[in-house]
Amino acid sequence: MTQRIPSGSWVEIGGVLLPPGARAPQVPAETQRVPLEMRVKGFLVSPGVRGETVEVRTLAGRRVRGVLREVNPVYSHGFGPPVPELIVIAEEVRE
Repeated sequence: MTQRIPSGSWVEIGGVLLPPGARAPQVPAETQRVPLEMRVKGFLVSPGVRGETVEVRTLAGRRVRGVLREVNPVYSHGFGPPVPELIVIAEEVRE
């Protein structure tokens, strides 16, 4: 059974922006051989399932579509998992 992720969840989406070989000519050859990928974190706009295309609203207010990859993504630089209360507070402060 596939778990449905509720809207409003903090998630990471991704996708390929440029396939291999489609990058700028000044990019090194070894870089040309791999796709340019995006990763975006945001709040799920509508319920979704891992692996399907969804839309998120970023902390900057942008709406971006991509493949749902992870729920409550951990930042790999070592600061640990996100704290949901702090994510919401950041938006309140901006308002």
